Formats: sequence, C-alpha cells, structure tokens
Amino acid sequence: MQEKIVEILIYLISELRKNVPMSDIDLTVLSQRGYSTTEISTAFNWLFEKISDGGTLITETAQSSPHSHRVLHDAERMIITADAYGYLIQLRQLGLISDMDIEVIIDRIMMSGYISVDSNEMKSIAATYLAESDDSFNSGSRTMLNSKDTIN
Repeated sequence: MQEKIVEILIYLISELRKNVPMSDIDLTVLSQRGYSTTEISTAFNWLFEKISDGGTLITETAQSSPHSHRVLHDAERMIITADAYGYLIQLRQLGLISDMDIEVIIDRIMMSGYISVDSNEMKSIAATYLAESDDSFNSGSRTMLNSKDTIN
C-alpha cells in the first residue's frame, strides 16, 4: 500500500507544481487509475501533516540547485536499471527525497545483494525508505486511515 501512496503523492505534487490549487486537483483521475478512497485520503493527510508540522512540502529541486546530478558508478549501473534510477530522479525532482536520501537508497541496494533492481522494485524500496524516515507513514500514525476514514 505504501507504493500506491507514493504514486498518489507524485501525482498530487506534480499538480501542485503546475500551480493547481489543492482544492482544484481532479481526484477522479486517481479513482480511475484504481486508487481507493483510503489511499487517496492517506496521501492527502500526509501532505496536510507535512504542512501543519511546518515541514517543507516540496524541497529545492535539482533544476534550481547549483549542485550537479549524481551519476551511477559502473557497478551500480549493472544492478540499478535506467528506469529505476529515473524513478529516483523523479522523486528528487518532486522534492519527496533529497540527494542524501538517494545516496542512502543506493547504498542499501548495493549492500543488500540485489542482482537487479527494476522500476517496480525501486518503487517498493523508495516507499519503504520514505516510510522509515517519516513517522507519519507508520501504522501507529493517523496518516494510515481506517477503511472508512476520509478527509473532508
């Protein structure tokens, strides 16, 4: 379920970056893609918690950063597919993860003995990492809503 929440967050933040007000985001698109009301509500709740906690919702992107992009080492390229690395770059561009988060994720992959990491596996790894690094993803938090909970 965490992967689906991250996918919804990617959609929501992409819309916010297009200057679409949160109240005007078309949620029928998410429903048509097969996301449940609970998953959508959980993603919105995560965004609201970030805002209410005073955290930055969207961090500085690589476009406005004077820093260079990380290039995979040959050994890393043998394990991490281009699509998988592209997914990490997308998360970075949207501000969901930082440069340091990318380093940690890549280090975990290299130390864990993966033979190959494709985009689906990277989605799972990144969602798990985000859940570990953000208490609001944990099951004890109200971000993980019950099946009948919604945000109004």
